[in-house]
Amino acid sequence: MSEVSQVNGNGEKDRLIPRGVIFPFVLLASCFMWWGIANNITDPLVRVFKEVFRELSTFEASLIQFAFYGGYFCMAIPGAIIARRFSYKTGVLVGLGLYATGCFLLYPSTLAQQFVFFCLSYYVLACGLGILETNANPYILALGSPRTATMRLNFAQAFNPIGSIVGILLCQILIMARLPVDAEGNLSIAENQISEALNIVIFPYLSVAVVLLVVWVLIAITKMPHMAEEDKHVGLGATFGRLFRNPNYSLAVLAQFFYVGAQITVWTYTNFYIPKHMGVTQEIALRYHTGALVLFGASRWIFTGLMNKYKASTLLFVASVMAGILTLVVVFVGGPVGVYALIGISGFMSLMFPTIFGLGSQGLGDDTKIGASGLIMAILGGALITPLQGAMIDWWGVNMSYLLPLLCFVVIGGYALFSGRYEKSHLTD
Repeated sequence: MSEVSQVNGNGEKDRLIPRGVIFPFVLLASCFMWWGIANNITDPLVRVFKEVFRELSTFEASLIQFAFYGGYFCMAIPGAIIARRFSYKTGVLVGLGLYATGCFLLYPSTLAQQFVFFCLSYYVLACGLGILETNANPYILALGSPRTATMRLNFAQAFNPIGSIVGILLCQILIMARLPVDAEGNLSIAENQISEALNIVIFPYLSVAVVLLVVWVLIAITKMPHMAEEDKHVGLGATFGRLFRNPNYSLAVLAQFFYVGAQITVWTYTNFYIPKHMGVTQEIALRYHTGALVLFGASRWIFTGLMNKYKASTLLFVASVMAGILTLVVVFVGGPVGVYALIGISGFMSLMFPTIFGLGSQGLGDDTKIGASGLIMAILGGALITPLQGAMIDWWGVNMSYLLPLLCFVVIGGYALFSGRYEKSHLTD
């Protein structure tokens, strides 16, 4: 793993992962898996909460995603402040702790049987994830040579789809397969079954929370690169001023906003699109969703390898164009072809988040810690774009709603073109 390398300007090899930080890298990479689990247990639950709390529209049920990704937005800057004043490791520990706390809060939410309490629990959980991602992503970038930083982050992010697959399998096996259904196999939760259904929903989260406590202890006792600064002064105003005068960084934040919105909408409403076009139950639809996540994970490893031969910005542009073409098939063709196109989009989304993060972080120097918070705050796209597509489903149907992620892929393609030119003119040695 540590032998993957690139040749630098002096003809020397920059290791992807230096030998002295392999175990810390593994622990940090595991965090990418843990937040993948949280994200993908949650995605199919919009449909479940709509069934449990029957007064909710699709738009209102999708507010669970607003609470989830809103937590990312609110905690990104505090996460960066923790990194600046203390260290990345401290930020990772705080993030993991809040993540576990949010999971445990789902138990009293179940006792209360109020949708708003579930939203609050997911918000706390996601606050932890926001701090965790704000610290783990730049920590990975800083663990080795800047020349291999974007590839190293893509490599670490390749563990995220593993968590995504585990998350969707937990949802499929421990939640959807155990919830009551009608004679046609569709969700059907009676009034006297609500408590049982909610207990089924929260069980995987409580199990994950116990594992997180073990990971927290392992990271706490492991000697890791400190990555702290002698100057503890945060200077948010001046730092953000420099960052947003940097066009590459500003456009990376915008692209990340639209990418996260696209990813969450594509996956959340898979469970609306597939049953309509394939005539299958929610449980069967989740199997297609699992296939999309497997493709997502495999493609991330493939794209990481391709970065040995092709520029990251070039790969990002090609991926955005292909995702856009497949989205057009989803909207205007439909049927089994539309379903397989919808699954295929995941393959091209796989490199987008870490690549945008890596390209946007280039050349930031001492501003990287605070800059990371802006790129994580862009996860707000999942909070805003997901309910908007839910409203489009209520108004125009699920097919036309996918015009929204199509717009997102257009924005990402535009950033890829700009970043390639910017890197050539400003960042080439």
